[in-house]
Amino acid sequence: MSGHNKWSTIKHKKAKTDAARSQSWTKVVRELIVAAQAGTDPEFNAALRLAIQRAKACNMPKDNIERAIKRGSGEGEQVHYDQIVYEGRGAGGVAILIETLTDNKNRTVANVRSMLSKNGGQMGEAGSCAWQFKTVGQITLEGDNDADEVMMAALDAGAEDVNEDGTILTAPSEVAAVSQKLEEAGYKIDTMEIARVATTLVSVDEKAAASLLKLCGILEDDDDVQNVYTNADISDEIMEKLDA
Repeated sequence: MSGHNKWSTIKHKKAKTDAARSQSWTKVVRELIVAAQAGTDPEFNAALRLAIQRAKACNMPKDNIERAIKRGSGEGEQVHYDQIVYEGRGAGGVAILIETLTDNKNRTVANVRSMLSKNGGQMGEAGSCAWQFKTVGQITLEGDNDADEVMMAALDAGAEDVNEDGTILTAPSEVAAVSQKLEEAGYKIDTMEIARVATTLVSVDEKAAASLLKLCGILEDDDDVQNVYTNADISDEIMEKLDA
């Protein structure tokens, strides 16, 4: 069983608000459109299968999902999104990766640079931070589950490992398939994603943690930003103070 992925837990806590749901639909629609450009059959398109499952996880209506897939396949209103990852630094020298899907690269880079500079961060060059992260599939389950049973079920489903906090780790290409097998085994999926996990964490004090959480919240509120990852290690004690 692997160690605790602090930033992943913080992200999931922050995501569990009603206000975030409609915004998450906007982001998932973009994922569906981009994924469908490589084919509309989820059986042969793992990215689309993942996007569909994520859409269902945030209770997106079936009609919305189908419309997004049609747009990606060339039907209806046409739109093109570029997938761009920006790199930067935040308070305490923490590395930040910002994944975007945008129909206007000039707008997005200007917005990202502005959000960073106005909130204690700075834009970095390509490759300056990405080497500190690895790409993995991550799955979390709903409810209270027996850790040993989850471990066995996850490994049987093809997962690579399970974190101490219950996050199931998979190869990026296997996250949708493992999720499906876990559902067939009776588990309910809470979240699933292809994520960038820091290989080395940087401990930060309360002031830096507050600055980072504010910055990441501002970045994630931007429609062009799909995901924000950092290598910040924020202690439970500091998180409790900030949540108070």
